[in-house]
Amino acid sequence: MRSSAITVLAVCAALWGAPHDFSGQRALEYTRKAVSFGPRPPGSPALKRLQAFISAEIRSHGATLTTDDFTATTPKGNIAMHTLIARFPGKSGKAIAITGHYDTKLLPGFVGANDGGSSTGFLLEMLNALQGAPRQDDVWLVWLDGEEAFGEWTDTDSLYGSRHLAEKWLKDGTAAKVKALINVDMIGDKNLDLLYDMSSASGLRDLIWQNADRLGFSANFPRAPGSISDDHQPFLRAGIKAVDIIDFDYGPDNSWWHNEKDSMDKLSANSFRIVGAVIQNVIPQVEAWR
Repeated sequence: MRSSAITVLAVCAALWGAPHDFSGQRALEYTRKAVSFGPRPPGSPALKRLQAFISAEIRSHGATLTTDDFTATTPKGNIAMHTLIARFPGKSGKAIAITGHYDTKLLPGFVGANDGGSSTGFLLEMLNALQGAPRQDDVWLVWLDGEEAFGEWTDTDSLYGSRHLAEKWLKDGTAAKVKALINVDMIGDKNLDLLYDMSSASGLRDLIWQNADRLGFSANFPRAPGSISDDHQPFLRAGIKAVDIIDFDYGPDNSWWHNEKDSMDKLSANSFRIVGAVIQNVIPQVEAWR
């Protein structure tokens, strides 16, 4: 049995490469690639090109690609949306999901380096970090479409992709299989200062913050409480333990948010590295949950 297991791992490593630490620099470059497509609101040609790029990356890393395709009713009319899911299989029948949105808000010239870009790049680098790694639970990477509102943020004009997927998972029984969901959003800021979100599942949130302390990142994971509406909330309502990892203090008085100042020069490979290291450490600890 032992020699068979070694052979399987060797074959996986040959096909997809050995598992490695999360690279902040690669995550930054993936983000740069996403931003290079230009503004990426749902249904736009630019987002379709990014979808094709992400899909190719998923397949090239040995993960299974599935999609959640639907038509959303928005203030701008009916818009086709496409959530992309990369699945790395485990053996427990349970799953851990890491999510983030890859669309940008419908604003003239808005490229969303941090808001939409950083979560996209982070998940793409997670493909590298996860490939070839032995695992107990499935790990799913989810690029959510339609996080942004088309007008003013409301319960019906926002979180289109996460609301649709959470409802689907609740109806088909998938939600009961998801042990934890970690949502990342706006995590590339050079001055990384993450919100201690009180609407998140407390046990999962505290596990993440404890790992940050242990790894020496307490300054980036402070415990000043707050609350925010984001893609984790539909999953919480579906009964999934979900947490939001977000830095919603972006520039002086949040002045770089949702405007042309949200550009690549505001981001840092080190911020990606910090969040990636913490999540990579958390995954096996969640796998140990029963």
